[in-house]
Amino acid sequence: MSMPTLSVRIPQLAALTVLGAVLALGGCGQEAEETVSNEPASRECAWVQEGGLEVVPDLQARLDAYVPTPLNPDLGHLDATQTEVLGKLVEASKIMHEIFAIQATPCREELQARLAGLPDGQRAMVERYFRINLGPWDRRFHHEPFVGEWVHPEGANYYPLDLTEQEKARIGEAGAGFDGLFTMVRRDADGALAAVPYSEFFGEQLQRAAALLKEAAGLTQNASLKAYLVARADAFLSDDYYESDMLWMDLDSTVEVTIGPYETYEDGLFGFKAAFESFVTVTDPQESARLASFKDELPWLESNLPIPDEHKNLNRGSESPIRVVDEVYSAGDTRAGVQTIAFNLPNDERVREAKGSKKVLLRNVMKAKFDRILTPIAQVLVAEDQLGDLSAESFFLHTLWHEMSHGLGPGRIVKDGRETEVRLELKDTYSTLEEAKADAMGEWDIFKLARDGRDYFPERILEQQAATYLAGLFRSVRFGIGEAHGQANAIQFNYLMEKQAISHDPATGRFSVDVPVFERAIDEMVGEICMIQALGDYEASAAFISRYGGMAPVLAEALQNLEGIPVDIEPVFSRYDH
Repeated sequence: MSMPTLSVRIPQLAALTVLGAVLALGGCGQEAEETVSNEPASRECAWVQEGGLEVVPDLQARLDAYVPTPLNPDLGHLDATQTEVLGKLVEASKIMHEIFAIQATPCREELQARLAGLPDGQRAMVERYFRINLGPWDRRFHHEPFVGEWVHPEGANYYPLDLTEQEKARIGEAGAGFDGLFTMVRRDADGALAAVPYSEFFGEQLQRAAALLKEAAGLTQNASLKAYLVARADAFLSDDYYESDMLWMDLDSTVEVTIGPYETYEDGLFGFKAAFESFVTVTDPQESARLASFKDELPWLESNLPIPDEHKNLNRGSESPIRVVDEVYSAGDTRAGVQTIAFNLPNDERVREAKGSKKVLLRNVMKAKFDRILTPIAQVLVAEDQLGDLSAESFFLHTLWHEMSHGLGPGRIVKDGRETEVRLELKDTYSTLEEAKADAMGEWDIFKLARDGRDYFPERILEQQAATYLAGLFRSVRFGIGEAHGQANAIQFNYLMEKQAISHDPATGRFSVDVPVFERAIDEMVGEICMIQALGDYEASAAFISRYGGMAPVLAEALQNLEGIPVDIEPVFSRYDH
């Protein structure tokens, strides 16, 4: 496969390179075959030896923020074949973790070897935090180093470390060939940039993973799971995920898996590159059926969004299946730092327009976070007269409608006469703005349906949503405003404070929600964000984040009062992690 390159040639510096170009003769002519390696040469990791190994003084407190939590759902209802299929899927998931570790952290093995020089007790603490963050940079604190002095590369390991400003500008140009979701950008033998397909760069790992998926397909008696696993195995080797994404939407199996390259949060430079991850789950068909009618509301909600009709995305599919599942194993992007409680995939706009998107709620993860984190936070920061409105069902519903909302609003757009996508136009600001949109729109959905007389919700749903949402803002902003979800919650908090929907009592340190004002402010926020997306306005997106995405003093002070309450769980999969 030929690789697009820049005409600009520069010497190789500290970049990771495309290695070993080899000529192969075959067929009727001579074809250049690129042999690539995802293991950096030692000279390219010389920077790892630079500087000292100073460890942040509050490392123990940072470790305590992640409470080890067993996630071992009851699998007694599975037969022997289903259990064997699960095992194969977990083994494939571990490979996703291998790949994402490479995507996230350049010279990871060299970094880990350097840590061996730390004193024993300190080394054990640093190594655990390294595993949680998949690198020496703290995901909660703007990717600052918690050990050593290494600066986190904005583009993680998706791009060479020595990009010039000219090269960055070139990569960001539409049509330059470097914005593909499924490529790593490296230098060729002449020092020019090249986009290397994942199937080549991670060829050895993906071949192993594909074999495991086909073994699982050969075992399962479920036709939809079999079809998906075979197609996803083929996609690993072709970089064409469309067919398998379509089949994933049709999965109807007790054992389910979501596996492959999906989210682009890790690419903080452009937001172009998809990160590998995996969720191995078992479904609850009764609970999933209870929520299935919600998907029928999506066209109505889209048509009622608070934006002009010409910007509404009325052509997206509305199948949007909903799954309530228990997580058996997770790996890759989703396992690093903060743990996912629900997701909405696939991200391919072609699939969304044809079939919508699937909303998957991780019930056991959500329950662990509500019990161990959100409830204790509310008891400290939510006004006492609103504590009675805190509700696990409201937490569940907002999480569900957050995921539903990723499938609403602008997706494919026309900008300057050309067809494009919001993701491509908003670049590095996209993930933060999209998460803020989905959070606010999740509330908007519930309020809109309740006001229209739908009988899905409890009588006090508005009050319950407001109080639970408020506690949820504090829970999520603790992830750090250097992370998309955390910054998105800071945006919502600051916006709602500005609109006087949330108020603070300095005497008690607690916060309360004015429900009618809150409802109006949510409507306004949804409209503003959707219009930024509809216009593909990068400058407006950056300005919105700059205005509302900071850590306000009153918010920082509130978070200090949460000392001793975990920030997140650290999943323990004792069945499979040995």
